[in-house]
Amino acid sequence: MAEVHIIGQLTGASEFPDHRLFCKWGIHAGGAWKLIAGSKDGQTQVDNPQNEEFAAFCHPIDLHYATKGLQGWPRLHVQIWHHDAFGRNELYAYGFVHIPSSPGPHEVECMTWKPNGTFKEELMQYFVGGCPQLKNPELIYSGADRYKLHTTAMGKVHAQLNVILRNFDKFGIES
Repeated sequence: MAEVHIIGQLTGASEFPDHRLFCKWGIHAGGAWKLIAGSKDGQTQVDNPQNEEFAAFCHPIDLHYATKGLQGWPRLHVQIWHHDAFGRNELYAYGFVHIPSSPGPHEVECMTWKPNGTFKEELMQYFVGGCPQLKNPELIYSGADRYKLHTTAMGKVHAQLNVILRNFDKFGIES
């Protein structure tokens, strides 16, 4: 079987409206993909930068997949959360990006978005906090019904990923 190694880190997040951010992340791959080693999801620590707009995570990612086909190429999906001064965690944004399919080092930027609520929900969010959340988190990376959502653009999540491909030439796949 062909193999893909993904080694790198979530470096941080930028352009969000507030500090004290952390990231819940995961890698989703199709049915032809088998995780051989590594953790396919995780969570970073909370970073509260004082004098800059970049929340640094430096959270490692190290995965090894085997695959029988290219369908369902791995995707990195993220949820950015805000830890407020009262100790509450509120969802800030969702996002996803495909893992690069070419071998070598890659600087990846994942654009994020948040779902819009009704007028009442937006008013409550302004005064009380919180944000509308997806009932089905698979909507983050699957295109099924995501086009029906009304969203607002948020910040970016930055990652440095090294992709290593092995045995793709034996199966007639040029990388």
